[in-house]
Amino acid sequence: MHVVVDFDRCESNALCMAAAPEVFEVRDDDFLYILDENPPEELRAKVELAAQRCPKQAITIEG
Repeated sequence: MHVVVDFDRCESNALCMAAAPEVFEVRDDDFLYILDENPPEELRAKVELAAQRCPKQAITIEG
């Protein structure tokens, strides 16, 4: 799977980080960082939850 974030839509509210801290991180500069753009399949449920919780629907999963 490949994780894509539309940073034009992202508000860095950290809901994704709460759902999948292995993949997403909001740092002290208040910007979202993708820690792993191609996370292992065992994290799919967490990444899907992160995408669902994003209030701006800025996260998509390819593959």
